[in-house]
Amino acid sequence: MKTVLCYGDSLTWGYDAASLDRHPLEDRWPSVLGKALGGGVEIIAEGLNGRTTAFDDHLAGADRNGARMLPTILMTHAPIDLIVIMLGANDMKPWIHGNPVAAKQGIRRLIDIVRGHDYPFDWPAPQILIVAPPAVSRTENAEFKEMFAGGDDASQRLAALYSALADEAGCGFFDAGTVAKTTPLDGVHLDAENTRKIGAALAPLVRVMLEL
Repeated sequence: MKTVLCYGDSLTWGYDAASLDRHPLEDRWPSVLGKALGGGVEIIAEGLNGRTTAFDDHLAGADRNGARMLPTILMTHAPIDLIVIMLGANDMKPWIHGNPVAAKQGIRRLIDIVRGHDYPFDWPAPQILIVAPPAVSRTENAEFKEMFAGGDDASQRLAALYSALADEAGCGFFDAGTVAKTTPLDGVHLDAENTRKIGAALAPLVRVMLEL
């Protein structure tokens, strides 16, 4: 049995901008990925609304700093064969930093944590697949328009930066923006069709990385 940890934010959690609720389990991209891979793979969906790569945001009753939470999550679910990291959209908020280079550095920090963690029983570090989230798009939703002001332009640069980092660090890479688009309802989240597309598109790459 192989274990895949999907580490992300509301796009992984399954936030539905239409219902202001959560997509059904079968529509979330980790579930679609798991179904495509079959019964020999356990998929662990670790999505948190508002999670950043490595930066503090104290506007919710949960720790949104992806770097600070990652060691605990790695220990909770070990041993892990592959970790899929799709983060960076929330880094585009102006009060976080709104800078794609900083998001890339946050991903670099997550890579270092995964590879440098003190795993029990001498278990090896998992492989890493970096996924650039679909770019933030323009929206008429007044709150989200301000919440991600400038994010539509800044997030367009994430895929190229993440791709270069993945090559440098020896990680897998996928640009989710090649198959999925954010909904104009809020410019950030995914409708059911688009979140399913990400899970389906990741399956062939994950199969190769896990040698299935």
